[in-house]
Amino acid sequence: MDSMPEYETIHRLSQDLLLAGLRPGSVVLVHSSLSSLGQVPGGAETVIQALMRALGPEGTLLMPALSYEHANPSHPFFDVLQTPSNVGLISETFRTRPGTLRSVCPTHSVCGVGVQASWMLGEHYLDHTPCGSHSPFRKLPTQNGQIVFLGCGLRPNTSMHAMEEIARPPYLFGPMVTYDVTYPDGTHREQKCRAHNFHGYGQRYDRIEGLLNKDELHSGMVLAALTYVVEARSMWEKALAAYELDPLYFVERLE
Repeated sequence: MDSMPEYETIHRLSQDLLLAGLRPGSVVLVHSSLSSLGQVPGGAETVIQALMRALGPEGTLLMPALSYEHANPSHPFFDVLQTPSNVGLISETFRTRPGTLRSVCPTHSVCGVGVQASWMLGEHYLDHTPCGSHSPFRKLPTQNGQIVFLGCGLRPNTSMHAMEEIARPPYLFGPMVTYDVTYPDGTHREQKCRAHNFHGYGQRYDRIEGLLNKDELHSGMVLAALTYVVEARSMWEKALAAYELDPLYFVERLE
């Protein structure tokens, strides 16, 4: 049973998330920074429970479990159960919770629980790019999903990679890599996946803010963290239109 400080924090967090624009019963992809929230009794687990409480029993909670620091061209190995996420403590805690599912992609996997988790994650292994047509990132707008940026700003937006794979700007793709993938049942399979390559460019996915209106981009404070909630379908429509006009709209050249 949760202690009283943790229970109260879960309640406060869930209410703050709803006020920031999270929609109960929806499919939600969450990018997060635990430190931005301030002191959180129970840490990452408290945040996860609050997200699940806000979504309710009909919702689906997804989090990127990106592992490109551990599985990459110089170390082409990925274990679905063991390879850690390199995008923060909330993501890694969510990955290791009992009942959490994980998509099979060596570098850009997604974890999830909830009503639609199996469908959202189950076909990712079919893609030969990190954010291809079978990935959760591509499926999210078709489900009227939302993206939550919990205290991390708008830059860490993995869905933009999925749009880049459609727009194919000149900086995007590196070599095809053959990975040794270990499945939960211990079997090994080869999986080919293109690497992403941003050499010479810095990501400026925060520029999406200027393209969305107040019904498409919501915000509010969740504890001490400025939080954005983006309507995925609207983001995809506006961003793809921007890429069509300028393939370099969401990057800047590095000196």
